This record gives sequence, C-alpha cells and structure tokens, in this order.
Amino acid sequence: MFDILVYLYETYYRPDACPEPAALARKLSAVGFDDVEITEALDWLNGLTEMASAVDPALESSGTRFYIAQEVDTLGSAAVGFIQFLELAGLLSASQREIVIERALALDEAPVTLGKLKIIVLMLLWSQGKEPDALMFDDLFGSDDEDAEPRLLH
Repeated sequence: MFDILVYLYETYYRPDACPEPAALARKLSAVGFDDVEITEALDWLNGLTEMASAVDPALESSGTRFYIAQEVDTLGSAAVGFIQFLELAGLLSASQREIVIERALALDEAPVTLGKLKIIVLMLLWSQGKEPDALMFDDLFGSDDEDAEPRLLH
C-alpha cells in the first residue's frame, strides 16, 4: 500500500491532479500494482480525505496531547516521538497530529515503522495541498534508521 502512496505523491504533484478513483485504480493496475493493495490504498486515502475535510482550523488546540496505552502500543515510541518532534517544531498543527495518529492507527499494524509514519505525514500534507518545508523535508526523507539517536529541538 505504501508503494502506491509514494507513487501517487511522485506522480501527481497535487491531489486534485489525480483522476477519479475508478480511473486511478485502472491506472495503478496498468502500472503493475496489485488490486488488493490498490483497494487498500484508495480506502486509506479516502479516510484521509474525510478526516482532513472535517477539520475546523478555528478549533485548533494548544493543549497537551496525552497518548493512551493502546496508541503508544500501536504507534510505538519512535513514532510518538517523531509526531511530538514535528508538532513542537511547529511543522504539524494539533489537528494534523490527530489525523496522522488516526491514519496510523487505521493501518492495523503495530508498531508503525518510522518510515511508514513519515509517508503518512507526507500524504497528509499532499492531501492538503501543502509542501513540506526544508526542515520537515529533511526529516521525512532523512535516514530511516530507527536505532539512530533521536534529534533534539535545541
């Protein structure tokens, strides 16, 4: 599924450049992607679009986000740390953070790898028509070595 998401990001510079879902599924199949993966990817993207369109920017929170045990278990400490890093650096808003968490939990995979989480963040920004700034781009496409020391904000 993530190969398809990366393909969409690289092929369609913005989401409104994508064809309708049925035509997109045919194009992805013609490129060689598996039908099951195509369905999973399009369903996941549909969920992302629904979440992103339901967000009201006027209701942004400035409070502290506490993760429940199930979220920490599913996301993993590296993913939670990366999300917190992006938010504290001002690269993700509170509503974007919640969308990233929800879409990561929708994967039905535990723990979510840091590489997959980075693709989720990238797809969220892509779906909102935003380009990652230089710092975020470096973090999203930098080393996926999960054993590397975490970066500090200062």
